[in-house]
Amino acid sequence: MTLFNGVISITGITFLMFCVFAIAAAGYLLGRITIKGVSLGTAGVFIVSLVFGCLFYDNLEVQLPSYTKNALKIIENVGLILFVTSVGFIAGPKFFGNMKRNFTSYVLLGLVIIVTGGIAAVLCILFARATTNVDHEYLTAMVTGLLSGALTSTPAFSAAKATVGEAYEDVVTAGNGIAYIFGVIGVVLFVQLIPKITRANMAEERAKLVSVKGGESTKTERTLIQMDSFGFMPFMLAAIAGIFVGMIKIPLSGDGLSGTTFSLTTTGGCLLIALIFGHFGRVGSVSIMPKDTTLKVFREFGLMLFLIGAGVSGGANFIKNLEVIYFFYGVFMTLFPMVMGYLFARYILKLSLLNSLGSITGGMTSTPALGTLINVAKTEDVASAYAATYPIALIAVVLVSQFLIILF
Repeated sequence: MTLFNGVISITGITFLMFCVFAIAAAGYLLGRITIKGVSLGTAGVFIVSLVFGCLFYDNLEVQLPSYTKNALKIIENVGLILFVTSVGFIAGPKFFGNMKRNFTSYVLLGLVIIVTGGIAAVLCILFARATTNVDHEYLTAMVTGLLSGALTSTPAFSAAKATVGEAYEDVVTAGNGIAYIFGVIGVVLFVQLIPKITRANMAEERAKLVSVKGGESTKTERTLIQMDSFGFMPFMLAAIAGIFVGMIKIPLSGDGLSGTTFSLTTTGGCLLIALIFGHFGRVGSVSIMPKDTTLKVFREFGLMLFLIGAGVSGGANFIKNLEVIYFFYGVFMTLFPMVMGYLFARYILKLSLLNSLGSITGGMTSTPALGTLINVAKTEDVASAYAATYPIALIAVVLVSQFLIILF
Protein backbone atom coordinates (compact mmCIF):
# COMPACT_ATOMS: atom_id res chain seq x y z
CA MET A 1 0.00 0.00 0.00
CA THR A 2 1.46 3.36 -1.03
CA LEU A 3 0.36 6.82 0.06
CA PHE A 4 1.17 10.36 -1.03
CA ASN A 5 2.65 9.43 -4.42
CA GLY A 6 4.89 6.76 -2.99
CA VAL A 7 6.34 8.85 -0.15
CA ILE A 8 4.86 6.37 2.35
CA SER A 9 4.85 2.64 1.62
CA ILE A 10 3.18 0.14 3.95
CA THR A 11 3.87 -3.54 3.28
CA GLY A 12 4.02 -6.89 5.03
CA ILE A 13 3.20 -7.16 8.70
CA THR A 14 3.16 -3.35 9.01
CA PHE A 15 0.26 -3.28 6.57
CA LEU A 16 -1.62 -5.84 8.67
CA MET A 17 -1.10 -3.82 11.86
CA PHE A 18 -2.23 -0.68 10.04
CA CYS A 19 -5.43 -2.47 8.99
CA VAL A 20 -6.08 -3.84 12.50
CA PHE A 21 -5.86 -0.44 14.16
CA ALA A 22 -7.83 1.25 11.38
CA ILE A 23 -10.61 -1.34 11.72
CA ALA A 24 -10.64 -0.87 15.51
CA ALA A 25 -10.89 2.92 15.26
CA ALA A 26 -13.68 2.83 12.67
CA GLY A 27 -15.46 0.03 14.55
CA TYR A 28 -15.63 1.92 17.82
CA LEU A 29 -16.97 4.97 16.01
CA LEU A 30 -19.69 2.84 14.42
CA GLY A 31 -20.44 1.14 17.74
CA ARG A 32 -20.98 4.53 19.36
CA ILE A 33 -23.97 5.29 17.11
CA THR A 34 -27.14 4.79 19.15
CA ILE A 35 -30.64 4.39 17.69
CA LYS A 36 -33.46 4.42 20.27
CA GLY A 37 -31.06 3.31 22.94
CA VAL A 38 -29.61 0.39 20.94
CA SER A 39 -26.03 0.41 19.74
CA LEU A 40 -23.55 -2.14 18.44
CA GLY A 41 -20.89 -1.22 21.00
CA THR A 42 -17.77 -3.32 20.51
CA ALA A 43 -19.67 -5.36 17.92
CA GLY A 44 -19.24 -2.32 15.67
CA VAL A 45 -15.67 -3.56 15.30
CA PHE A 46 -17.05 -6.85 14.00
CA ILE A 47 -19.21 -5.09 11.39
CA VAL A 48 -16.27 -3.03 10.10
CA SER A 49 -14.12 -6.19 10.08
CA LEU A 50 -16.73 -8.00 8.00
CA VAL A 51 -16.92 -5.16 5.49
CA PHE A 52 -13.14 -5.03 5.32
CA GLY A 53 -12.98 -8.79 4.76
CA CYS A 54 -15.62 -8.60 2.02
CA LEU A 55 -13.94 -5.74 0.15
CA PHE A 56 -10.22 -5.88 0.89
CA TYR A 57 -9.26 -9.42 1.88
CA ASP A 58 -7.69 -10.04 -1.54
CA ASN A 59 -5.49 -6.96 -1.07
CA LEU A 60 -4.43 -8.30 2.31
CA GLU A 61 -3.48 -11.63 0.71
CA VAL A 62 -1.34 -9.76 -1.83
CA GLN A 63 0.52 -8.00 0.97
CA LEU A 64 0.78 -11.14 3.13
CA PRO A 65 0.56 -13.99 0.61
CA SER A 66 2.12 -16.72 2.74
CA TYR A 67 0.67 -16.15 6.17
CA THR A 68 -2.48 -14.01 5.97
CA LYS A 69 -4.80 -16.64 7.43
CA ASN A 70 -2.32 -17.60 10.14
CA ALA A 71 -1.80 -13.98 11.14
CA LEU A 72 -5.55 -13.38 11.44
CA LYS A 73 -5.94 -16.62 13.40
CA ILE A 74 -3.22 -15.53 15.82
CA ILE A 75 -4.94 -12.18 16.33
CA GLU A 76 -8.26 -13.96 16.90
CA ASN A 77 -6.84 -16.51 19.35
CA VAL A 78 -4.81 -14.00 21.35
CA GLY A 79 -7.92 -11.87 21.69
CA LEU A 80 -10.01 -14.86 22.74
CA ILE A 81 -7.48 -15.88 25.41
CA LEU A 82 -7.35 -12.35 26.84
CA PHE A 83 -11.14 -12.08 26.89
CA VAL A 84 -12.15 -15.43 28.39
CA THR A 85 -9.33 -15.42 30.93
CA SER A 86 -10.45 -11.97 32.09
CA VAL A 87 -14.06 -13.16 32.29
CA GLY A 88 -12.97 -16.17 34.35
CA PHE A 89 -11.10 -14.01 36.85
CA ILE A 90 -13.99 -11.54 37.06
CA ALA A 91 -16.60 -14.27 37.58
CA GLY A 92 -14.46 -16.45 39.84
CA PRO A 93 -15.19 -14.93 43.27
CA LYS A 94 -18.96 -15.43 42.86
CA PHE A 95 -19.05 -18.28 40.35
CA PHE A 96 -19.08 -21.36 42.57
CA GLY A 97 -21.64 -19.94 45.00
CA ASN A 98 -23.86 -18.95 42.07
CA MET A 99 -23.33 -22.34 40.44
CA LYS A 100 -24.27 -24.12 43.67
CA ARG A 101 -27.54 -22.21 43.92
CA ASN A 102 -28.54 -22.51 40.26
CA PHE A 103 -26.70 -25.62 39.03
CA THR A 104 -29.81 -27.44 37.79
CA SER A 105 -31.12 -24.34 36.05
CA TYR A 106 -27.85 -23.72 34.21
CA VAL A 107 -27.57 -27.34 33.08
CA LEU A 108 -31.17 -27.45 31.86
CA LEU A 109 -30.93 -24.10 30.09
CA GLY A 110 -27.69 -25.04 28.32
CA LEU A 111 -29.26 -28.27 27.13
CA VAL A 112 -32.52 -26.60 26.05
CA ILE A 113 -30.69 -24.01 23.94
CA ILE A 114 -28.51 -26.56 22.15
CA VAL A 115 -31.25 -29.18 21.72
CA THR A 116 -33.64 -26.59 20.25
CA GLY A 117 -30.80 -25.51 17.98
CA GLY A 118 -30.53 -29.12 16.87
CA ILE A 119 -34.30 -29.26 16.31
CA ALA A 120 -34.06 -26.12 14.18
CA ALA A 121 -31.33 -27.80 12.13
CA VAL A 122 -33.49 -30.91 11.64
CA LEU A 123 -36.42 -28.77 10.49
CA CYS A 124 -34.16 -27.04 7.95
CA ILE A 125 -32.93 -30.40 6.64
CA LEU A 126 -36.46 -31.76 6.28
CA PHE A 127 -37.70 -28.57 4.60
CA ALA A 128 -34.79 -28.53 2.15
CA ARG A 129 -35.29 -32.19 1.28
CA ALA A 130 -38.97 -31.58 0.62
CA THR A 131 -38.42 -28.54 -1.59
CA THR A 132 -35.11 -29.24 -3.38
CA ASN A 133 -33.18 -32.10 -4.92
CA VAL A 134 -29.90 -31.36 -3.15
CA ASP A 135 -27.72 -34.37 -2.35
CA HIS A 136 -28.61 -35.54 1.17
CA GLU A 137 -25.04 -35.84 2.43
CA TYR A 138 -24.17 -32.41 1.06
CA LEU A 139 -27.26 -30.92 2.70
CA THR A 140 -26.53 -32.48 6.09
CA ALA A 141 -22.94 -31.25 5.99
CA MET A 142 -24.10 -27.75 5.02
CA VAL A 143 -26.75 -27.54 7.76
CA THR A 144 -24.34 -28.87 10.39
CA GLY A 145 -21.88 -26.17 9.36
CA LEU A 146 -24.68 -23.61 9.55
CA LEU A 147 -25.50 -24.76 13.09
CA SER A 148 -21.90 -24.34 14.25
CA GLY A 149 -21.86 -20.84 12.73
CA ALA A 150 -25.27 -19.91 14.14
CA LEU A 151 -24.04 -20.87 17.62
CA THR A 152 -20.53 -19.45 16.94
CA SER A 153 -19.11 -22.76 18.19
CA THR A 154 -15.60 -23.65 17.06
CA PRO A 155 -15.66 -27.07 18.79
CA ALA A 156 -18.89 -27.98 16.96
CA PHE A 157 -17.33 -26.79 13.71
CA SER A 158 -14.24 -28.95 14.27
CA ALA A 159 -16.29 -31.99 15.31
CA ALA A 160 -18.54 -31.66 12.26
CA LYS A 161 -15.57 -31.51 9.88
CA ALA A 162 -14.02 -34.56 11.51
CA THR A 163 -17.29 -36.53 11.30
CA VAL A 164 -18.25 -35.80 7.68
CA GLY A 165 -14.86 -36.79 6.30
CA GLU A 166 -12.68 -35.10 3.69
CA ALA A 167 -15.29 -35.13 0.93
CA TYR A 168 -17.58 -32.65 2.69
CA GLU A 169 -15.19 -30.68 4.93
CA ASP A 170 -15.38 -27.67 2.61
CA VAL A 171 -19.19 -27.78 2.73
CA VAL A 172 -19.14 -27.60 6.54
CA THR A 173 -16.69 -24.70 6.32
CA ALA A 174 -18.96 -22.86 3.87
CA GLY A 175 -22.00 -23.35 6.11
CA ASN A 176 -20.13 -22.06 9.13
CA GLY A 177 -19.05 -18.94 7.24
CA ILE A 178 -22.57 -18.20 5.99
CA ALA A 179 -24.23 -18.44 9.43
CA TYR A 180 -21.46 -17.00 11.59
CA ILE A 181 -22.20 -13.34 10.88
CA PHE A 182 -25.80 -13.37 12.10
CA GLY A 183 -24.75 -15.79 14.83
CA VAL A 184 -22.69 -12.95 16.30
CA ILE A 185 -24.87 -9.95 15.49
CA GLY A 186 -28.19 -11.63 16.36
CA VAL A 187 -27.23 -12.40 19.98
CA VAL A 188 -25.57 -8.99 20.43
CA LEU A 189 -28.80 -7.24 19.42
CA PHE A 190 -30.98 -9.67 21.41
CA VAL A 191 -29.35 -8.89 24.76
CA GLN A 192 -29.90 -5.19 24.12
CA LEU A 193 -33.45 -5.38 22.79
CA ILE A 194 -34.97 -7.67 25.44
CA PRO A 195 -34.44 -5.23 28.35
CA LYS A 196 -36.05 -2.49 26.26
CA ILE A 197 -38.96 -4.64 25.07
CA THR A 198 -39.68 -5.73 28.64
CA ARG A 199 -39.07 -2.19 29.92
CA ALA A 200 -36.84 -3.58 32.61
CA ASN A 201 -35.64 -1.44 35.50
CA MET A 202 -31.93 -2.19 35.23
CA ALA A 203 -31.17 -1.05 38.77
CA GLU A 204 -33.70 -3.55 40.11
CA GLU A 205 -32.44 -6.28 37.78
CA ARG A 206 -28.86 -5.76 38.95
CA ALA A 207 -30.06 -6.12 42.53
CA LYS A 208 -31.72 -9.45 41.66
CA LEU A 209 -28.49 -11.01 40.47
CA VAL A 210 -27.24 -13.68 42.84
CA SER A 211 -24.93 -12.04 45.33
CA VAL A 212 -22.33 -14.32 46.81
CA LYS A 213 -19.66 -13.20 49.23
CA GLY A 214 -16.47 -12.52 47.29
CA GLY A 215 -13.07 -14.07 47.79
CA GLU A 216 -10.92 -13.04 50.71
CA SER A 217 -8.28 -11.73 48.34
CA THR A 218 -10.34 -8.60 47.71
CA LYS A 219 -10.33 -7.75 51.48
CA THR A 220 -6.74 -8.65 52.27
CA GLU A 221 -5.11 -7.55 49.03
CA ARG A 222 -2.81 -5.02 50.68
CA THR A 223 -1.23 -7.69 52.89
CA LEU A 224 -0.60 -10.14 50.05
CA ILE A 225 2.57 -10.42 48.02
CA GLN A 226 1.97 -9.01 44.53
CA MET A 227 4.04 -10.56 41.75
CA ASP A 228 3.76 -7.34 39.72
CA SER A 229 1.82 -4.10 40.06
CA PHE A 230 -0.76 -5.00 37.39
CA GLY A 231 -1.19 -8.71 38.04
CA PHE A 232 0.18 -9.70 34.64
CA MET A 233 2.09 -12.69 36.00
CA PRO A 234 -0.91 -14.56 37.51
CA PHE A 235 -2.97 -13.67 34.44
CA MET A 236 -0.38 -15.19 32.11
CA LEU A 237 0.04 -18.21 34.39
CA ALA A 238 -3.72 -18.86 34.21
CA ALA A 239 -3.63 -18.48 30.42
CA ILE A 240 -0.73 -20.94 30.09
CA ALA A 241 -2.44 -23.52 32.30
CA GLY A 242 -5.72 -22.97 30.45
CA ILE A 243 -4.12 -23.58 27.06
CA PHE A 244 -2.71 -26.89 28.30
CA VAL A 245 -6.05 -27.95 29.79
CA GLY A 246 -7.77 -27.03 26.53
CA MET A 247 -5.41 -29.32 24.61
CA ILE A 248 -6.53 -32.43 26.51
CA LYS A 249 -8.56 -34.63 24.16
CA ILE A 250 -11.27 -37.01 25.38
CA PRO A 251 -12.19 -39.79 22.91
CA LEU A 252 -15.88 -39.87 21.96
CA SER A 253 -15.81 -42.44 19.17
CA GLY A 254 -13.39 -44.59 17.26
CA ASP A 255 -10.14 -46.08 18.51
CA GLY A 256 -8.59 -43.63 20.97
CA LEU A 257 -7.39 -40.37 19.46
CA SER A 258 -7.83 -41.70 15.91
CA GLY A 259 -11.60 -41.22 16.23
CA THR A 260 -13.69 -38.20 17.17
CA THR A 261 -12.51 -36.46 20.31
CA PHE A 262 -13.77 -33.70 22.58
CA SER A 263 -11.71 -31.00 24.23
CA LEU A 264 -12.47 -27.84 26.14
CA THR A 265 -10.36 -25.97 23.56
CA THR A 266 -8.38 -22.89 24.48
CA THR A 267 -11.60 -21.02 25.30
CA GLY A 268 -12.94 -23.54 27.79
CA GLY A 269 -9.53 -24.30 29.30
CA CYS A 270 -8.64 -20.66 29.97
CA LEU A 271 -12.12 -19.97 31.32
CA LEU A 272 -11.97 -22.92 33.73
CA ILE A 273 -8.50 -22.17 35.11
CA ALA A 274 -9.24 -18.45 35.48
CA LEU A 275 -12.45 -19.28 37.38
CA ILE A 276 -10.40 -21.37 39.83
CA PHE A 277 -7.75 -18.66 40.20
CA GLY A 278 -10.43 -16.01 40.67
CA HIS A 279 -12.28 -18.11 43.24
CA PHE A 280 -9.28 -18.66 45.53
CA GLY A 281 -7.59 -15.33 44.84
CA ARG A 282 -4.34 -16.31 46.50
CA VAL A 283 -1.93 -19.13 47.25
CA GLY A 284 -0.75 -18.69 50.80
CA SER A 285 0.42 -15.10 51.08
CA VAL A 286 0.85 -14.67 47.30
CA SER A 287 -1.92 -12.99 45.31
CA ILE A 288 -3.01 -14.75 42.13
CA MET A 289 -5.68 -12.15 41.33
CA PRO A 290 -4.89 -9.45 38.75
CA LYS A 291 -6.01 -5.87 39.33
CA ASP A 292 -9.58 -5.00 38.35
CA THR A 293 -8.31 -2.37 35.92
CA THR A 294 -6.07 -4.96 34.24
CA LEU A 295 -8.99 -7.37 33.82
CA LYS A 296 -11.27 -4.70 32.36
CA VAL A 297 -8.66 -3.54 29.86
CA PHE A 298 -7.74 -7.10 28.82
CA ARG A 299 -11.41 -8.04 28.53
CA GLU A 300 -12.18 -5.19 26.14
CA PHE A 301 -8.89 -5.35 24.24
CA GLY A 302 -9.20 -9.12 23.85
CA LEU A 303 -12.75 -8.86 22.58
CA MET A 304 -11.65 -6.25 20.03
CA LEU A 305 -8.82 -8.44 18.71
CA PHE A 306 -11.09 -11.50 18.58
CA LEU A 307 -13.73 -9.65 16.57
CA ILE A 308 -11.17 -8.31 14.11
CA GLY A 309 -9.51 -11.69 13.52
CA ALA A 310 -12.82 -13.52 13.18
CA GLY A 311 -14.54 -10.73 11.26
CA VAL A 312 -12.01 -10.18 8.48
CA SER A 313 -11.78 -13.87 7.57
CA GLY A 314 -15.52 -14.29 8.18
CA GLY A 315 -16.34 -11.50 5.74
CA ALA A 316 -14.19 -13.09 3.05
CA ASN A 317 -15.79 -16.52 3.56
CA PHE A 318 -19.30 -15.03 3.65
CA ILE A 319 -18.97 -13.47 0.20
CA LYS A 320 -17.28 -16.55 -1.23
CA ASN A 321 -19.89 -19.04 -0.01
CA LEU A 322 -23.11 -17.03 0.29
CA GLU A 323 -26.34 -18.73 -0.75
CA VAL A 324 -29.39 -16.76 0.37
CA ILE A 325 -31.55 -19.69 1.44
CA TYR A 326 -28.77 -21.08 3.62
CA PHE A 327 -28.28 -17.66 5.19
CA PHE A 328 -31.93 -17.68 6.30
CA TYR A 329 -31.52 -21.21 7.63
CA GLY A 330 -28.68 -19.85 9.73
CA VAL A 331 -30.82 -16.96 10.97
CA PHE A 332 -33.50 -19.44 12.04
CA MET A 333 -30.92 -21.60 13.83
CA THR A 334 -29.75 -18.55 15.79
CA LEU A 335 -33.15 -17.07 16.67
CA PHE A 336 -35.10 -20.24 17.52
CA PRO A 337 -32.84 -21.62 20.29
CA MET A 338 -32.18 -18.12 21.65
CA VAL A 339 -35.86 -17.21 21.97
CA MET A 340 -36.81 -20.63 23.32
CA GLY A 341 -33.95 -20.45 25.81
CA TYR A 342 -35.06 -17.03 27.01
CA LEU A 343 -38.67 -18.14 27.46
CA PHE A 344 -37.55 -21.26 29.29
CA ALA A 345 -35.23 -19.29 31.59
CA ARG A 346 -37.75 -16.59 32.42
CA TYR A 347 -41.01 -18.50 32.71
CA ILE A 348 -40.02 -22.07 33.57
CA LEU A 349 -36.82 -21.62 35.57
CA LYS A 350 -37.91 -18.21 36.89
CA LEU A 351 -34.43 -16.71 36.53
CA SER A 352 -34.01 -12.95 36.75
CA LEU A 353 -33.64 -11.01 33.51
CA LEU A 354 -29.88 -10.50 33.70
CA ASN A 355 -29.28 -14.04 34.91
CA SER A 356 -31.34 -15.27 31.96
CA LEU A 357 -29.50 -13.14 29.41
CA GLY A 358 -26.10 -14.02 30.87
CA SER A 359 -26.99 -17.71 30.67
CA ILE A 360 -28.17 -17.31 27.07
CA THR A 361 -24.84 -15.76 26.02
CA GLY A 362 -23.17 -18.84 27.51
CA GLY A 363 -25.71 -21.25 26.01
CA MET A 364 -25.22 -19.66 22.60
CA THR A 365 -21.43 -19.77 23.22
CA SER A 366 -21.38 -16.09 22.21
CA THR A 367 -18.28 -14.27 23.40
CA PRO A 368 -19.18 -10.91 21.77
CA ALA A 369 -22.69 -10.95 23.28
CA LEU A 370 -21.28 -11.29 26.79
CA GLY A 371 -19.14 -8.19 26.23
CA THR A 372 -22.24 -6.31 25.07
CA LEU A 373 -24.36 -7.57 27.97
CA ILE A 374 -21.78 -6.41 30.52
CA ASN A 375 -22.04 -2.91 29.05
CA VAL A 376 -25.85 -3.05 28.95
CA ALA A 377 -26.21 -4.40 32.50
CA LYS A 378 -23.44 -2.16 33.84
CA THR A 379 -22.25 -5.01 36.03
CA GLU A 380 -19.77 -7.79 35.44
CA ASP A 381 -21.77 -10.18 37.64
CA VAL A 382 -23.55 -11.44 34.50
CA ALA A 383 -20.28 -13.17 33.60
CA SER A 384 -20.99 -15.82 36.27
CA ALA A 385 -24.12 -16.97 34.43
CA TYR A 386 -22.22 -17.08 31.14
CA ALA A 387 -19.39 -19.09 32.69
CA ALA A 388 -21.84 -21.56 34.28
CA THR A 389 -23.85 -22.30 31.14
CA TYR A 390 -21.00 -22.20 28.62
CA PRO A 391 -19.37 -25.60 29.44
CA ILE A 392 -22.73 -27.40 29.25
CA ALA A 393 -23.48 -25.85 25.87
CA LEU A 394 -19.94 -26.54 24.66
CA ILE A 395 -20.26 -30.28 25.25
CA ALA A 396 -23.88 -30.48 24.06
CA VAL A 397 -23.31 -28.68 20.76
CA VAL A 398 -20.45 -31.02 19.81
CA LEU A 399 -22.64 -34.07 20.48
CA VAL A 400 -25.67 -32.63 18.66
CA SER A 401 -23.57 -31.80 15.61
CA GLN A 402 -22.30 -35.37 15.44
CA PHE A 403 -25.77 -36.85 15.93
CA LEU A 404 -27.10 -34.77 13.03
CA ILE A 405 -24.49 -36.19 10.69
CA ILE A 406 -24.94 -39.76 11.92
CA LEU A 407 -28.77 -39.67 11.79
CA PHE A 408 -29.18 -37.84 8.47
